[in-house]
Amino acid sequence: MHSPTKNHKTQHKFKSLGYQKRLPAMRNNGYYLVFVLVALLSTCLSGMAASLGGHWTALKDVDNYPHVTELAEFAVTEYNKQSGKNLKLVKLVKGDMQVVAGFNYRFVLEAKDESRSSNYEAVVWEKTWDHFKSLTSFTPLS
Repeated sequence: MHSPTKNHKTQHKFKSLGYQKRLPAMRNNGYYLVFVLVALLSTCLSGMAASLGGHWTALKDVDNYPHVTELAEFAVTEYNKQSGKNLKLVKLVKGDMQVVAGFNYRFVLEAKDESRSSNYEAVVWEKTWDHFKSLTSFTPLS
């Protein structure tokens, strides 16, 4: 006859205490708990990702942000260099910001040349820590 192992003794102890039927249920509860925690974590992370990047956030009172006005001036200046035009910034109409590898700023701005004033949409990508900014797009609005 072989001697009972420690595992065998533990199983016998649980059996004699009436826990045999509860062990599978407790194991299932453990799986359920892990599932609930994973679901909560993924929900929190997806909400955090949405708030951290990818979505455009409206800038309220764009005239109150000197840096935003500087970026709009930069957009017009860069557009003039690339196109050979001579636009002047009249005013910022509205602005949005997006978190990317840095920040995207999207503006609707009014600019005028010698003959008339028009609205444009400009997007500037900025990485302040690298002292980097680039005009991504500058398009007339109809």
